[in-house]
Amino acid sequence: MQTGKISILNRWRHWLQTGIVAMLLLSLSMGLSAATLLPSGNAITDGQSILRYALPIDNKPVRELQNSLEDIANHLRGKQWSTISSDVKKAAAVIKSKSADILKGVPDSKQAEAQTLLNEIQTDIDALAIATADKDKPQVQAKRTDALTKIGTLEASMVTDFPYTVPAEYSNLPQLKGRATIAIKTNKGEIALTVDGYNAPVTAGNFVDLVQRGFYNNLAFTRAENDYVLQIGDPPGDEVGFIDPKTKKYRAVPLEVMVKGDKEPMYGITMEDAGRFREEPVLPFSSYGALAMARPEGDPNGGSSQVFFFLFEPELTPAGRNLLDGRYTVFGYVTSGQEVLGQLKPNDKIESAKVIEGADLLKA
Repeated sequence: MQTGKISILNRWRHWLQTGIVAMLLLSLSMGLSAATLLPSGNAITDGQSILRYALPIDNKPVRELQNSLEDIANHLRGKQWSTISSDVKKAAAVIKSKSADILKGVPDSKQAEAQTLLNEIQTDIDALAIATADKDKPQVQAKRTDALTKIGTLEASMVTDFPYTVPAEYSNLPQLKGRATIAIKTNKGEIALTVDGYNAPVTAGNFVDLVQRGFYNNLAFTRAENDYVLQIGDPPGDEVGFIDPKTKKYRAVPLEVMVKGDKEPMYGITMEDAGRFREEPVLPFSSYGALAMARPEGDPNGGSSQVFFFLFEPELTPAGRNLLDGRYTVFGYVTSGQEVLGQLKPNDKIESAKVIEGADLLKA
């Protein structure tokens, strides 16, 4: 009996560890023929930008303001200064003519703070215009980042209520009704990440709950594939996931994917199996340091505590043209310390993980 149990557990662990890499290799082996079936265009590769766009808001002027500044990144590499100047002018025009419309999306209790943010964004855009005229690339990057960070804060203030109800069959699982910031200390350095409960409340809630329990403290990374994935979450002993001390059972977390244009996530089915492989998830695998839930291949609802960081390599897995999107739940992005990810190897450890913002949004 014991031997059989260990054999099954070993197979389960093997599936969790190899399923992701198998899909990556499949996506590579299919090459350009697969890519032609997938979304085209310039995918966003900055995690913080993805998180801004993923906020559940409907305020066209603030998105217009954001779009103008986000677009600069695409032109800065080629030093297309005339196009950058045009983007800056568009942003300035939105601030000048549509500030009142932007403020309409902010609750009354946050109006004063929002007006201050708009004033500061105006100052950043003025400085950005000067840096653009001087063709000062470092200053353009810095002022663009300053303005977009404030725009993200402004947009976050527009979210007042959690926008949907998680299906009853998953209501027993922890849920994150918003976003949380996690500080992770490894033996190679520190990492900060944001997990998104707006688009993956069950997966993000599970992770935040485990972080608060200290589950990942002193836990070793089990897999580090160069240019692919960095995986952690396999606890010591025979178990391959989290055993809830209340139920004494494996906590199984379903596949959870919010598709662009939908009002709530899909559960328990991949986008491909749902016939939606041409569509895009709100939280894609297009950013270095995307955080996702590992699961056995063939079992959409088999995730638990094992998670992986996607080590985005554009030459091998083109942004917006990989076969991972919609097959695994992305539920957050590394926002600082990306350089640490590439240094971590199997047996390196998370020394500590702490929720530094958003713990009050966890409904366990």
